[in-house]
Amino acid sequence: MRKTAGTRTVPSKLYVPFLVYFSILIWMAWRVQHPLAWGFCIITFFILAGFIYRNPWVRINPVSNASEPASIENQKALEGSLTDSEPLFESLFRHNPNVVCIIDGYGMITKVNGNIERIIGYNKRELENSHFYVLLCKECVSNTLERLSDARKGDPQSFRTMLQHKEGYRVDLDITAAPIQDGAEVNGVIVIGQDITERKRTEEQIRHMAYYDDMTGLPNRRLFMNRLNESITKAISNNQLVAVFYLDIDRFKIINESFGHDYGDMLLLQLGERFTRCISENDFLARTEGDEFALFFSGLAHPNQVIDLAKAIRQVLEEPFSFEQYQLHITASIGVAILSQEEEDAASLTKCADIALSLAKEKGKNNYQVFNTEMKTISLKRLTMENELRKAILQNELILHYQPQMDIISGNIVGFEALIRWSHPEKGMISPMDFIPFAEESGLIVPIGEWVLQEACRQNKLWQEQGYPHMTVSVNISTRQFLQPNLCAQVADVLKSTGLDSSYLELEITESSTMDVDYAIGVLLELKELGIKISIDDFGTGYSSLSYLKRFPIDKLKIDQSFVRDIMTDPNDAAIVASIIAMTRHMNLKVIAEGVETEEQLGFLHLNNCNEIQGYFFSRPLPAEQLEMMLQHHQQAAPTQQGD
Repeated sequence: MRKTAGTRTVPSKLYVPFLVYFSILIWMAWRVQHPLAWGFCIITFFILAGFIYRNPWVRINPVSNASEPASIENQKALEGSLTDSEPLFESLFRHNPNVVCIIDGYGMITKVNGNIERIIGYNKRELENSHFYVLLCKECVSNTLERLSDARKGDPQSFRTMLQHKEGYRVDLDITAAPIQDGAEVNGVIVIGQDITERKRTEEQIRHMAYYDDMTGLPNRRLFMNRLNESITKAISNNQLVAVFYLDIDRFKIINESFGHDYGDMLLLQLGERFTRCISENDFLARTEGDEFALFFSGLAHPNQVIDLAKAIRQVLEEPFSFEQYQLHITASIGVAILSQEEEDAASLTKCADIALSLAKEKGKNNYQVFNTEMKTISLKRLTMENELRKAILQNELILHYQPQMDIISGNIVGFEALIRWSHPEKGMISPMDFIPFAEESGLIVPIGEWVLQEACRQNKLWQEQGYPHMTVSVNISTRQFLQPNLCAQVADVLKSTGLDSSYLELEITESSTMDVDYAIGVLLELKELGIKISIDDFGTGYSSLSYLKRFPIDKLKIDQSFVRDIMTDPNDAAIVASIIAMTRHMNLKVIAEGVETEEQLGFLHLNNCNEIQGYFFSRPLPAEQLEMMLQHHQQAAPTQQGD
């Protein structure tokens, strides 16, 4: 076995002579017992040890000229330390799919592999003998150089950094930096970098999907809750307040269903942009779901500040939203909750804001409510009401009352409107004003509306068979029901199952149901083909344009009672009512005024040629049995009047 150049391997055939020679010297020194003998023995030992374990670096690498730069010395030292394993190292170095470079003790790049050009655009000649930091993105320089310094101290490092590509864009690398050691001495660092740019972008996309709304680009509920918890912690420590605002866009479902989802998405984008005008760098805005947005305002000093914030939010909605030829006025219901000792985390604070939002909707929408402890009781009542309403549908607790409609000239009953009531087994008769809003919000209004249509047609047909005058029954159709794709088929089935002639059924639709004009016209034409009558309910409170109104195949307009109520005291209401009556007569439509309660109101309507009236002046809504008695009375009174 031969001693390999540059190694510390001792040839095995020299072990025995060395050992024998050294043993003889020790024996002679012990026998002679003279200090010179022991000294000679010790000197010989160190000479032999130095010969056997001499440093190969001295033999392989002669001392460099002192005038040469230190970086050149380091480069030669690095190359020398790798000479023994050069074939293996070169193969790994050249064919490694990652970036591999060798950095000396001064941070200079002494060698790079061919992948450097593919990954960051620079070739070998451009990089070798350059400092490594010139490749780093500014935000990574400090951390990366610190990690490389630790590696030069003998501590291997793994970290992520970013290099600047030759063309200017960022390249993300997963770095492993290992020291190149020669005994206890570290001569440099070998750096291996895996390109993770695509993986990093994918991670960022996944994070964006997890924490941001993909349609508006705003933060979602998850990120909102995280940031809110952070803000609450900071506010408590600084003795400040945080206020959470929950916003729900009024009638958004109607807009979405009338104009289509594309218009709904466009509206949400515009809403998000407007709400950003209301927040500062310390506040936060998110789209939590559907048409619901959430904001929190931090650093508040007094609870009354939320009033000004709520007004600012409503103010940014005052300007109409434009969609091609349409101008839409959008309002929002707002629920507000303020940080307190009872609500000190994001979950409880947002729950309180949601309760306040529900109350804002119940109070007619387009308003804001600030949470208080009493609202928890109201929220529980609301949930109980909804559950009981579901039971009421199944247990036939819903009934119909009928309010007669009178011809203003003859005074005869010419029809009646079917109005729903809830006969609760414990609470008694419940007004529709107390449960219809819950039904509309929960979607129960659709099965309730179907039941009302069926029952009203059945009852009218029964009265006709009992010999009462054949009159029209009016049934209200909710917006949700009107937008059901099978509405016409349902009406046809009800007429067929009850046997009621279609000419004795009148459907009342609201102006808000006709916002999608083309869709509304198509549905109304199909209903008219069945032979039924169509009336516009609560006319004057919605958004109908006269140019669209004349295109609708309708028979009657119903003036809302909010105008009729003050016609004797408010000149504006009187002028509006008179104008509606005149307009409908020119369009060859009938007009009926609801909410007539006094003789003076009746006289005004008669003077302006209104066709029909409905209200407490003539009759309140009656159960079926009482209406039968009224019909009998009118039947008996008719021959007497004819005889007179």
